Amino acid sequence: MQPAPNSPTTALVLETNNLGGGDADPATVERSLARLLARLRTQTRPLATLDDVIVVHAGIAPAAQERLRDAAGCPVRFVKMGGERVGAPTLPLPNPPAMLRGEQSSPASHAIDDAADDYYAAKDAGFAATNAEVVVFADADCWPEPDWLHALLEPFAARADVAAVAGRTTYRDGIFGAAATAIDFMYFASPLGPACTRNFYANNVAFRRGVLEAAGFGAHGFYRGSCQVLGLALQARGVPVHFAARAHTIHRLPDSFRDLVRLRLLRGADAVELAPHLARAYLPRGARWLARLGPLSGLAVLAVRCACSLIALRQQRFSAVRGVRWFAGAALVSAIHAADAAGAAIRGLRLGLAPAARRARVLAYHADVDRLAAAS
Repeated sequence: MQPAPNSPTTALVLETNNLGGGDADPATVERSLARLLARLRTQTRPLATLDDVIVVHAGIAPAAQERLRDAAGCPVRFVKMGGERVGAPTLPLPNPPAMLRGEQSSPASHAIDDAADDYYAAKDAGFAATNAEVVVFADADCWPEPDWLHALLEPFAARADVAAVAGRTTYRDGIFGAAATAIDFMYFASPLGPACTRNFYANNVAFRRGVLEAAGFGAHGFYRGSCQVLGLALQARGVPVHFAARAHTIHRLPDSFRDLVRLRLLRGADAVELAPHLARAYLPRGARWLARLGPLSGLAVLAVRCACSLIALRQQRFSAVRGVRWFAGAALVSAIHAADAAGAAIRGLRLGLAPAARRARVLAYHADVDRLAAAS
């Protein structure tokens, strides 16, 4: 499927942050990335029809880069983040966003002192390396449906006023996947228009260039909360985010139980960090002090999220939670929130997890591709 005439120029930015955790050696990282690029090559809107394909990495050797280009079946540019150079020189980053110039976007921002391990800095680096009018962001630990790219880009070609499009991300089918999806990947209707969403996830979203040109995703010190803050900012600016449910991608679950626990603790810590942003967006000025109660603020956010997750569990298209099996899914939602609450308490009491967004952010995501293919 070719792009429509007069379509905007397009780029795909694919970061590899989540392939660097665990015991992943270069061969494992290359194998996982090659599987994804081969999958993207066969999309109904193939990679070769894009104007730019960028992979942001922490150290992929030149020989591996050539093999990955063969897997993609099209030119791929590699942008290296942090650390020592491996082989070919790093591509220059034209017009870097504020966070990559060392400027802080708010008092809570952290300096990007370890860009190789920073998820949002990698996305901003990829954005800065392209001049495409529409930029798609994806993660290397996701497995897209065959028409994902077409469904995500189609609204931009159909309407010149579309500024942002969010796809639908889930974990794989099954009771645990459904429960975790109801927590981590909820979508809320937007007051800015029908078929729009208040929120999106950086693993499955596309923007016109002007939306991100000022500051990118921003540096807020989250594990994975900056896209939520950006969503609130876009809503405040009156920028609608269109929801393309057909642009579906399946996010891998962590490879090990240990990494799954670490993920939940970090997600819980994010609830504490998100509380002030949510308070500014939704609470009257006189009640915003409620966001400054340490772990209580984070636990309040998680309580609201748990209620919303139980509602979302009924609305999702998962066969595993139909009928009486919904109760098993609800029990898992509650158990996952209990683990998140531990992370919120640790972060809120300043016992840890503040710098964990720098030290422990890289988990392992190399699940067998056949498990994802069976679910898609």
